[in-house]
Amino acid sequence: MRSKTSTFLYYLLTAAALIWMAVIFLKSAQTYQQQSLRPQLTQWLAGVDLPGILPHWEFSYDHDLVTWRDPIGFIEFFIRKAGHVSEYAVLALLWSLALLAKRIKAVIALLTSSIISILYACTDEWHQTFVPDRTGLPIDIAVDAIGVAVALIIILIGIGVRNWIKRRKIS
Repeated sequence: MRSKTSTFLYYLLTAAALIWMAVIFLKSAQTYQQQSLRPQLTQWLAGVDLPGILPHWEFSYDHDLVTWRDPIGFIEFFIRKAGHVSEYAVLALLWSLALLAKRIKAVIALLTSSIISILYACTDEWHQTFVPDRTGLPIDIAVDAIGVAVALIIILIGIGVRNWIKRRKIS
C-alpha cells in the first residue's frame, strides 16, 4: 500500500515534470535572436584572447561550420548543447523520481521516463520547425538523449548507494 507521502510526492514531481516540459516548450518557441547569447558573450569576453585559449577545433554540425575562428559562435554552440543536455537530464530526472515515488519497479520507471523524455525531445524539435529562424534537427534529439542518459546514470547510482546503505545497516 502506498503512503500518503509517496502519493503526494508522485503528484508533486509529476507537476514539476509537466511544468518543466512547459518551460522547454516556451524556450523552444523563442526565435534564435531572442535566445542569442552573442551580445552577452561579446560583452563579457571583451579583451580576452579567445583564439589563443580555445582549442583549435573545427567541425560541421548539421552542415554548419563550428570553428574556433569564430570564438563567440564556438562558445555559444557548446553552451547551447550543454543546455540541451541539462534540460533533458532534468526532465528525465523529474519523470524518473515521480514514477519511483509511485513505487513502480525501477527498470519500468527508468524506461518509461526515458521514453517520455525522448518522445518529448522529438516533438520539441518538430515544434521548432514552426518557429522563425529555428530548425528541428534530428542530431539535437541525440544530444537531448545524452541528457536522458546522464539522468538515468545519476538515478542508478542513487539506487545503488541507497541499496548499499540498506545492506550495511542490516549486517
